[in-house]
Amino acid sequence: MISFLSNLAVFFIVWWVVLFAMLPIGLKTQDDDGEVTLGTVPSAPRGVHMRWAVLRTTIVALVIFGAYYVAVNYFGFSFDNIPRIGPEFY
Repeated sequence: MISFLSNLAVFFIVWWVVLFAMLPIGLKTQDDDGEVTLGTVPSAPRGVHMRWAVLRTTIVALVIFGAYYVAVNYFGFSFDNIPRIGPEFY
C-alpha cells in the first residue's frame, strides 16, 4: 500500500498538470466579445473564470487519480510493469 502522503503528492502533481491543460478551455477574450476595456490588450480574458477552471480541474484530476489509485492498489501495477522501450545496455 502506498502511504497517504505519497498519494497526496501524486494527486498534487496530477492536479497541476490538469490545471494547465484545462485553463484555455472555455476562455473568452475581450476581442471575441468585441468589448475591449481601455488600457488592456485585446487578448486579455473577459471576466473571471478561475472558479470554474479550478472546479473542472479538480473533477478531472480526481477521475485520473482514481484510475491511478485503482491500478496501483487493486491491480498491483508499478513501474516494473511498464515495458522497456529503449535498448538495454549492460
